Amino acid sequence: MHQLLAVTSALVALCCLGSVDSSAYDKIVTHSRIRARSEGPNVCAMQQVLGTQKKYFSTCRNWYKRSICGKKATAVYECCPGYMKLEGMKGCPAVAPIDHVYGTLGLVKATTTQQYADISKLREEIEGQGSFTLFAPSNEAWDLLDPSVRSALVSNVNIELYNALHYHMVNRRLLTKGMKDGMTVNSMYHDLGLHINHYSNGVVTVNCARIIHGNQVATNGVVHVIDRVISAVGSTIKDVLDVDEDLSSFNAAALASGMMDKLDQPGQFTLFAPTNAAFDKLNAGYLERIMGNKDVIAALVNYHLLKTVQCSEAITAGSVYETVEGSSIEIGCDGDSLTVNGIKMVLKKDIVTTNGVIHLIDQVLIPDSAKEVMELMGDTQSVFTDMVSELGLAAAMRPQTEYTLLAPVNGAFTNEVMSTDQNLLRYILENHILKLKVTLSELYNGQLLETLAGQFLRVFIYRTAVCIENACMLRGGKEGSNGAVHLMNSLIQPAKKTMYELLIADGRFKMFLSLMETADLTDLLKQEGSYTMFAPTDEAFADLSREDLALLRSDLNVLRTILLYHFSNGIFINGGLEGGVTNLLKTLQGNNLQVKSVNNSIHVNSVEVPASDLMATNGVVHIVKNLLYPGDLPVGRQELMVILQKVIRYIKIKYVPGFTYTEIPLTSYKRTITTTHYIETVPDVTKVTRVIEKEPTVTTVGDEGDPSILTRIIEIGDPRVNKVTRVIDGGEFDADGKRITGPDFSKITTIHSNPGLIQEESERITKLIKAGGKGAAIRRPPVPDVTKVTRFIEKEPTVTTVGDEGDPSILTRIIEIGDPRVNKVTRVIDGGEFDADGKRITGGARHTTVNEPHIIEGPDFSKITTIHSNPGLIQEESERITKLIKAGGKGAAIRRPPVPDVTKVTRFIEKEPTVTTVGDEGDPSILTRIIEIGDPRVNKVTRVIDGGEFDADGKSITGGARHTTVNEPHIIEGPDFSKITTIHSNPGLIQEESERITKLIKAGGKGAAIRRPPAGMRRARLVRRHHKPRQ
Repeated sequence: MHQLLAVTSALVALCCLGSVDSSAYDKIVTHSRIRARSEGPNVCAMQQVLGTQKKYFSTCRNWYKRSICGKKATAVYECCPGYMKLEGMKGCPAVAPIDHVYGTLGLVKATTTQQYADISKLREEIEGQGSFTLFAPSNEAWDLLDPSVRSALVSNVNIELYNALHYHMVNRRLLTKGMKDGMTVNSMYHDLGLHINHYSNGVVTVNCARIIHGNQVATNGVVHVIDRVISAVGSTIKDVLDVDEDLSSFNAAALASGMMDKLDQPGQFTLFAPTNAAFDKLNAGYLERIMGNKDVIAALVNYHLLKTVQCSEAITAGSVYETVEGSSIEIGCDGDSLTVNGIKMVLKKDIVTTNGVIHLIDQVLIPDSAKEVMELMGDTQSVFTDMVSELGLAAAMRPQTEYTLLAPVNGAFTNEVMSTDQNLLRYILENHILKLKVTLSELYNGQLLETLAGQFLRVFIYRTAVCIENACMLRGGKEGSNGAVHLMNSLIQPAKKTMYELLIADGRFKMFLSLMETADLTDLLKQEGSYTMFAPTDEAFADLSREDLALLRSDLNVLRTILLYHFSNGIFINGGLEGGVTNLLKTLQGNNLQVKSVNNSIHVNSVEVPASDLMATNGVVHIVKNLLYPGDLPVGRQELMVILQKVIRYIKIKYVPGFTYTEIPLTSYKRTITTTHYIETVPDVTKVTRVIEKEPTVTTVGDEGDPSILTRIIEIGDPRVNKVTRVIDGGEFDADGKRITGPDFSKITTIHSNPGLIQEESERITKLIKAGGKGAAIRRPPVPDVTKVTRFIEKEPTVTTVGDEGDPSILTRIIEIGDPRVNKVTRVIDGGEFDADGKRITGGARHTTVNEPHIIEGPDFSKITTIHSNPGLIQEESERITKLIKAGGKGAAIRRPPVPDVTKVTRFIEKEPTVTTVGDEGDPSILTRIIEIGDPRVNKVTRVIDGGEFDADGKSITGGARHTTVNEPHIIEGPDFSKITTIHSNPGLIQEESERITKLIKAGGKGAAIRRPPAGMRRARLVRRHHKPRQ
């Protein structure tokens, strides 16, 4: 018994033996000796195929299967090479006598070769001095030779037979351990090569003849017995294809693919060459279709070519080999025949060439890469294939179109699915067809795949699975010439609702939703993300009283701890869980959920999940009928312990007096949700809009000096602002509250690189300002203007409030903008009173304390992308605003006292402009502000013109002073001509606008200061924009 165990152990060790110094042939012989140890010393166990004379030193696989090439094989025992039997003794105890090569031929029973060596005059050579290797054909090998060939050799013994035997010889000793796979050695016949292959199963071949008895050492060399007579080789695979007329079709395909040169180069190839008859079996038109596509025809040719030499005698069982095309084929044997992918198709085998071997086959091998996608569909997807054809979807899958099929197996098409409305069923199938070719290796977690129906499917990559939405891929996916096929275990159901919407629609989660709302966690169910949620139904809370629920709601931290234990980051569906093992999912609460998938059902913390894989746009929902609680988390309050014990019975909760839960900040799981609101202004209302996450605090402050002036201050709690609107009132001041009059070039970065832009802009604004303005009311004192600017930014502005030292009631707000990304600009201009024609109204003095702002606002062309295609819209808007600007403001008060005028030109850009204030040498009361723009990305331009009282020709009107306290701001806003490309094609519009503005500005030009009220009076009207009023 002990001896049997030792033998078995040694046998197993050899079967698993890795790479050692000895060759594969030497290892297999040693293996055979161990198997036959019970038969005596130096005995080798071999397998003989029933009904034949073939014997093999067997591998472990063949030995235990007791078959060779699918045929039953029996065990035979013979003396190992180099040993002999002795009469009356067990096994092979004697060492065979060593002799010269000629004498050794008799010892190995190669008597026919020995006889031919004698009659061909080779005997003298192989008996003499030297070191030779002779690959001696066995007696059976000579019998297998074609009789006519054998007769020709024997009849010409002095030349042909001698040369043939010399081709079997090498002029040095070569043992099997020195025979490397793919090596070529020179024979003794004109140095023609002998091609040796040494296989991992221990088989050694010479020109595809198998060594059946090797390493029989002689005094002047070594003898290896082979199973066939070999002949000289001088042709490549290309040469054979060129001369064999029966391979002309494959030869043409090889030429079209550009592979013929490769088949003429040195190498180790095996070609399964289809005959012309094999090509005739192809579907009509197939060859013509693929011949025009070099990639496809190359794939077809390369699929018939292996990267190694596989002689037929080396194949004793089915094995998989990689082709030059990249995919694999299975080469096996069935008795004396070779099989390819399980099919007997080899007509002629072992046509040896200098760079490999050719086997002729009677079928064309077509790889997946040379097939269209629909040709890749198998029997397990036959229902999907039929439905695609019946519903008219095959037209979308033309040979020139790339696409991917996510093909559900037949079992996915239940009776319920098949009874669905045809239009809905077509929509379902369209969501299984992707618009692009997507291979398995190109998929990644979180990837979005667009379907033929326009839906986007999510990809989930797990340790042992690849899933798309709720369905997971099965093995067997294929890649074709124009797309790919992935087998899916079920129909794909794209998500359409959020988790919140799913729970609301289901109706079984009222209590869970109520508690989520109490804990301020409802946004978690609505917001974008990827979550796995185990949602407890109302049944889970059935045993809780109102008092219990009230107590549970009273402590938000406890409630959040319990609820967040039901959520995990990431989407984990049933098919993505590794089966039979515990999958740990970290929850938003911090502890792990223990999830196990067995037989397509899920258990979480040992609780059964009756329904799973409810796909949502922001995650997946699994339904449970129990409240979940981490087993390793204790409870520190007795009343809470009582409540939890009512609803959690599957684990024993630990009680630790005084234990408190770690507070979970809302920011750790709640995402920022921002919404942009566009608010249109209406007359008599000035709005400050801020889009924020929390409600802003609004404070209204009155001006002590003027109760009619109100200031609104907005304070924002959470500075996650998408868009901010700021109102800037007043002039420009320094840190001490003094007005800034010098230019600010600090923010200009790009204008210097464009001198032409500076010159052009300077000339245009200079002309506008010199003109002064036309149509002012007659003999009416000007009123100070207030220009308000609304600017939208993404960052929080810095607001500084500066008091006037001379008048504490005057406050000035200075706002510094971090990033001037301006979306929209609103300007308020306070001016005088004008009639419908834009002329100032004259008459008796009129006083009022009412502020009547008029807001005229046009569309924001900076956000309109289609305006260029609608010239009518430009024309209509231009005419409307032109009329508004000409009118100037109707019904204004008559005979107001004059005030100094300020001409402002406002241009809103993405970068901070440089503002320069320049005085007029002839009239110091005239100030001109010049704005230089660094980056002329102008959204909207507003011109504000404040002047004195002028007639229609722009001359200053003289007369008695008239005073009024009415401020009636007029907001005049025009379209953004800087972004309108079609205005250049309308010179009339440019000319009309230029003439109109020129007349308006000229009215307020040089000399306007004559007959104006004293400076003190004018200064008083500017008190709100200056710190120290003059006396």
